Amino acid sequence: MSLKKINIVIAGATGYVGLDLVNLLSKHPKVKITNLCAQNKIGKNIQFFDSRIKKKLPKISSLANVKWDKVDLLFLSLPNSQGQKIIKKLFYKHTHLKFIDLSADFRLQDSSSYKSWYKLDHKAKDLIKYSKYSISEFVKKDIKKFRIIANPGCYPTSIQLPLIPLLKKKLIKNKSIIIDSKSGYSGAGKLFSKKFNYKNLFSSFFSYGIVKHKHMSELDQEFSKHTKKKIFYTFSPHVIPTYRGLMSTMHLEKKPTTSTKQIIRVLKNFYKKDIFIKILEANTPVSTGNVINTNNCEISVCSSRDKNKIIIYSVIDNLIKGASGQAIQNLNLMYGLNESVGLK
Repeated sequence: MSLKKINIVIAGATGYVGLDLVNLLSKHPKVKITNLCAQNKIGKNIQFFDSRIKKKLPKISSLANVKWDKVDLLFLSLPNSQGQKIIKKLFYKHTHLKFIDLSADFRLQDSSSYKSWYKLDHKAKDLIKYSKYSISEFVKKDIKKFRIIANPGCYPTSIQLPLIPLLKKKLIKNKSIIIDSKSGYSGAGKLFSKKFNYKNLFSSFFSYGIVKHKHMSELDQEFSKHTKKKIFYTFSPHVIPTYRGLMSTMHLEKKPTTSTKQIIRVLKNFYKKDIFIKILEANTPVSTGNVINTNNCEISVCSSRDKNKIIIYSVIDNLIKGASGQAIQNLNLMYGLNESVGLK
């Protein structure tokens, strides 16, 4: 690759995920941030929102001010349905331009499924075929073929990383899978206190989306894509009173001939070239504290009192590996860079 830097724009730069994107990309040696865009606080310096960011960067501006012919890549960290409208306006007019969308707008390959789960009409149905759902570790061979990258949700990232390799190898049964996930409140965005009106919000944790959490649509799609089978699972998400960090606990039934050691060996082999995936030794306790402010995922396979079952713990930083970090990892893959550039 040439020494020319990748010119990028960040839409939604002042949200929780947007600020992590700005912070990480401001240190990326192959990137030049040309515009930081938001709807409010136009003209403010990014340091007004986040004191971690030390580099002098463009002031907050509107997308209307962007000179798209000089931009290579647009990151969209916006509420669902907003990004698809922007991409629709730009996709055909600026054919050199690529997009990494951190919302759910292009995660589902069926527009009717999107409407069913998100109760919104998809405004860019014709562009879905040009998009790629991209957990970085699973898309290395073909990510360069796509102009629109659908960055996965944080819960599905933490769940698929341990489960997909085991389901593909048929080491665990595809029924009675129980997934219990807990995330810091930043996963709900800056308006989380309006979204959740529970008492003692910052000193308690609570469940939500019990019957039909939107991220189940991603899991249904990706489980089916990778295994060609119906996977029967329950998913219980929770919000905990900490800013960042996510832990998914998965209760699984092994195939009769499968051992815990074999499962660990398969995971280690599957991820042997993936620097951000850490497969721990059997029965190792885990903590989100180990992965906060990193793009790492730590996975621990543990024995159960029931010899036919195992418990797998998967921990990530929901704002980095679950969002901004994985988006940058996808950028690196799209442009032929080492995956770790800007992330180590």
